[in-house]
Amino acid sequence: MELLLDARPSESPIDAAEGRPTTRRILLVDDHELVRAGIRTLYPMLGGTRIEWLEAATLDEGLQIYRDQGPVDAVLLDLNLGDCKGLQGLRRFLQAFPDARVAVFSGTQDEFVVRQARALGAVGYVPKSAQMDQLRGSLEALLGEPRMRRQAPDATLFPRFPSSAMYDRVAELGPRHLDILELVLSGCGNQEISNSTELSLGTVKNYVSSLLLALDVRSRSHMISLFR
Repeated sequence: MELLLDARPSESPIDAAEGRPTTRRILLVDDHELVRAGIRTLYPMLGGTRIEWLEAATLDEGLQIYRDQGPVDAVLLDLNLGDCKGLQGLRRFLQAFPDARVAVFSGTQDEFVVRQARALGAVGYVPKSAQMDQLRGSLEALLGEPRMRRQAPDATLFPRFPSSAMYDRVAELGPRHLDILELVLSGCGNQEISNSTELSLGTVKNYVSSLLLALDVRSRSHMISLFR
């Protein structure tokens, strides 16, 4: 398990008196309470550092906590939340807080999604299927010293999954298709996409049709299900 660390500052409170460990803060955004409780219970300490877990069940709640209860050292962000689906949640979080150290925390294991998360600015991709020791290593790497973006990465937290031919076909369509795909995955209809991108409704329909063809699916719902 590896993590590409980005150059983003940390301002966590430090309590080094009397040999006590420092405290680091991680915001976990996941809509499953049992997942949040399990992570919090399993990892109260990481590498001798006490962890304060902040929890949110929705993207909007996570954004509010990050805004009102900072500073936060890192964010673990699920891709599929009640108020946001797919990589649009990552885009929204980083648009609101460009300096946030956000790692995707997802059950999706596809190289296309990993590459997109990295391109959008995620500092890592943590699979929910990771073993306990692997997840601990990922979290410790996430809280490690940030590396400059321009430096050649050593160990990174972007795991390699088998690449799917149909996802590769989408990537070959170009960046505009990927923008439209993200909007579709976030639940936007054609008119909403048209308003957001300032493309004509007919042009949006053509883009969506190209995506359906590239992914070999017949409906938007089927296309969305591929990324959950």
